[in-house]
Amino acid sequence: MTISLHEGRPAGRHAAIPPGSLLRRVYAPRVFDALAFSMCTYAMPLLVLATTNSASLTGLAFALEWIPRVAAFGLAGDLVDRRGAAIVFFFASMARALLVVAGAAALIVLPRGTAETVTVMALAAGTGALTQFSFIANEAVGAIVSRRTQTQAHKVQAVLIGIDQTATLIGPVLGGVLLLGGPTRMLAVLSALSFFAALLALQTPPTPLRSSPRDGAKPEAGLKSGWHTLRSLPTLSGLVAGLAVSNLALGLLQAASPIIVVERFGLSTAAVGTLWSAAAASTLLAIAVCRFALNRLGLWGVGVVCSTLAAAACLALAHAPSYLTFVLLMALFMAGDGGLTVVLRTLRSLLIPPALFGNTLSVTILLLLLPFPVAGIVVALTPSAALGHAIAVCAALQAVALGFAFLRLRTDPVLRAPGNPAQATG
Repeated sequence: MTISLHEGRPAGRHAAIPPGSLLRRVYAPRVFDALAFSMCTYAMPLLVLATTNSASLTGLAFALEWIPRVAAFGLAGDLVDRRGAAIVFFFASMARALLVVAGAAALIVLPRGTAETVTVMALAAGTGALTQFSFIANEAVGAIVSRRTQTQAHKVQAVLIGIDQTATLIGPVLGGVLLLGGPTRMLAVLSALSFFAALLALQTPPTPLRSSPRDGAKPEAGLKSGWHTLRSLPTLSGLVAGLAVSNLALGLLQAASPIIVVERFGLSTAAVGTLWSAAAASTLLAIAVCRFALNRLGLWGVGVVCSTLAAAACLALAHAPSYLTFVLLMALFMAGDGGLTVVLRTLRSLLIPPALFGNTLSVTILLLLLPFPVAGIVVALTPSAALGHAIAVCAALQAVALGFAFLRLRTDPVLRAPGNPAQATG
């Protein structure tokens, strides 16, 4: 397959790279979309729990939220590679805003009962799918900017992850507090964030477009092309395999935390938001530390430390005796997960060919997110009293998977190189 790069021919309404700093063109659009992403991920299960008062439906909603997200990746990556990230980002954010407005209006007029339950479940699924389109587009922009900064790729990725984690700090607690006043308030704020993200999407930098093969041959399908690219990058594929198993534990904690906090500890939905905000704060601190640690330990050293921290904290979470202990252990778990995210995103931005980034990113995220709907189904089928045992099993699988992944990659020159990670790619 012949690939052509068209850096000078941006997609959609971008006739040229817009003037302005990275703050205006990259980071500001990311802020609003990350806040919307965070509220969709963490507040939607809370909305279902507040509306239905059912732990099983909360777990099912989490699964329904992630299944469309997973299904959307193939199309999202292909659209980004063919049409450009900016136009995909704009339409996905605008569609999400309109969908949320429609959902809020429906909840106002519908009586409590089956119709209301179906509405919130459908809203969780629809916002989940649209959020992944904007996420893929944002990741493509971040990767292209990282490449253009040459030796500063890990620093750009650290800023982007910092934005995401700051949104995770604000989004859950904001969603939980707004839900105390009713679902309409939370959905109104989510819609406003989506509208702002759509407007700012129009000024993001263009991304390379993939042209059709010159010999007229039919191009490979999106996920097939991305899968072939990922298989050709053993360093990246090995890390993705280990993190995919690790994400089963993360997904289980995300789906089960509203049930554990509200039913086991007897607290409100605002306490669930506080839990994830504290976890995001610890992640921000871990990311700041990783920016310096990468220059001394390399990607492999940072990855080993963070994977050990995450696995140990997850094992302890299964037996947390109180809410405060649960919050502290979750903060440690998310700090380790945040460091692993820096390692993964840095490798992703450095190793994936630019014109194939959307499709390959879609495959990697697809593999990383497949455990999330599985986790939702596990929570839906597990009695509340047995959730601790389920977390313990997932924690053990996480420890084995991450240990095996980093043992396999211990001699890889890309991961072991100290100093600037970008230099390891040659």
